[in-house]
Amino acid sequence: MAGETILIVDDDEDIREILTLYLEKESYQVIIASDGHQAIANALTANPDLIILDMMLPGLDGIEVCQEIRKQLTTPIIFLSCKGTPIEKSMGLTAGGDDYISKPFDALELLARVKAHLRRSRMLKRTNSSDKLLTYPGLTIDLISLSVMVNEKPVTLSPKEFQLLALLAQNPNTVFSSEQLFQSLWGMESLGDHRTVMVHISNIRRKIEKDPPHPIYIKTIKGAGYKFFMS
Repeated sequence: MAGETILIVDDDEDIREILTLYLEKESYQVIIASDGHQAIANALTANPDLIILDMMLPGLDGIEVCQEIRKQLTTPIIFLSCKGTPIEKSMGLTAGGDDYISKPFDALELLARVKAHLRRSRMLKRTNSSDKLLTYPGLTIDLISLSVMVNEKPVTLSPKEFQLLALLAQNPNTVFSSEQLFQSLWGMESLGDHRTVMVHISNIRRKIEKDPPHPIYIKTIKGAGYKFFMS
């Protein structure tokens, strides 16, 4: 949607210029930051609709920036990194990132992911108020305020973690494969990379389950996928 604001955080001026060119062509408003401290200040001041965040930054690195932003904002965050290792990807998603793209990247692919994340954010904000609460024993999911309560205590989920939990909880006892979940929430084929879904499921369990290795809400169905269990 024209007019949405995107914060680009990268210490490489060429990358900032390329991303700005593509995003402004799509009528997005762009703000930039070249280091971690400036990124946090700009994010908290502007409250952008989405953040594109480089992992390797002078001063605070991308992981630290993400963790600080997550203390106050649920803005979708897409990580960029020149490494692209499974460990670094898991670190980014565990820190609160919603997506991860390795450098060098295809600008059109990144633009497609930006649009997918923004589209899903708008859809969540338009949720019908009559269906705003999902209530299960010890767990309440508010689809309007995008908040989660576990045993009447608030827990903080990233936007993608919330969307994943909401999708499963709105379809209890329905088994979703990793591929189905990826397509539903990221809007594209996973190309066999199921780690993104796995890390998000792990993050959610760590936050809502009393005993994450033995979950009562999100069950793994061996060889099939995941389901939200309701007895």
